[in-house]
Amino acid sequence: MNKNFSLWMLDYGIVLILFLLIGIFSVASSNFFSLSTLTTILRQVSIIGIISVGAAYVILTAGIDLSVGSIACISSLTAALLLKAGWSIPVTIVVTLILATIYGVFSGCLVVFFKMSPLIATLGVMTSLRGAGYLITDGLPVFGFGKGLSAFGRGYFLGIPDPVILMVLIFALGIFILSCTPIGRYVYGVGGNEEASRLSGVSIGGVKIFCYAFCAMLSGIAGLVLLSRTNSGQPAAGVGFEMDAITAVVLGGISLMGGQGKLPLVIIGVLIMGVLSTGMLMCNINDYVQQVVKGLVLIAAVAFSYVSTRLRDKIITKPND
Repeated sequence: MNKNFSLWMLDYGIVLILFLLIGIFSVASSNFFSLSTLTTILRQVSIIGIISVGAAYVILTAGIDLSVGSIACISSLTAALLLKAGWSIPVTIVVTLILATIYGVFSGCLVVFFKMSPLIATLGVMTSLRGAGYLITDGLPVFGFGKGLSAFGRGYFLGIPDPVILMVLIFALGIFILSCTPIGRYVYGVGGNEEASRLSGVSIGGVKIFCYAFCAMLSGIAGLVLLSRTNSGQPAAGVGFEMDAITAVVLGGISLMGGQGKLPLVIIGVLIMGVLSTGMLMCNINDYVQQVVKGLVLIAAVAFSYVSTRLRDKIITKPND
């Protein structure tokens, strides 16, 4: 098999899987293949899509962030409490995102200065923030602060839901940073060969802290979008967001070993998660079965990530047919 075709399939075969899923669900449900369903899918995946951009940055450095769901939750609760206390929407947004970024900086510092495993560090942050959310709300929803913010979550611009436009803009920003700025090259360098990057004068710690902070800030934005859609802060919100984001990123071809992958393809991974969820729902598939399927998709994505990395190395070193 031709080397270029093999590499193309490793990179873009995920697009074929997306079309295959769309075809399967279109046959299984007569209402699936429609503009309204597409709009619903895009609106539903916008939150995970925003988080996935930040998660991709962390994974590119060979890290992992399990705290994104909790940060989205605590951010939505923070904003809800501030709005209820009479704060203006702009000030609430700024304060909420500053706090979210601080959570990410804290995770990054645990990884960089205390040499903690990213898994353990972010798991601790995840658990702590989740508990803090229940503490500050007594486990009750926060509502009664007006509908100013909900205009965004339920609004449209030129027929496109506002959260979808925001997701696209954040993907564009993420792609620009990785492709056109020094920090983007450093992110790939740290994930691909940390020692070589260190010898080249790159601040390894600074790059990692930036990625965790960036990921947390985007999780905070996702929390604000979630609040704007529901118009209430829910202390149980965001559960499972981290798994959905990681699955979407790995499906998009970002290697868990770091340093490899293209952010534009993460959009395809996000869409696959949305098509799976909506398609199974429209086919009246049991919720428990849906959880099993999502778990199997995560396992398959992670397995393929490791296998494809090895296959890529073999294909690159193999002479053309």
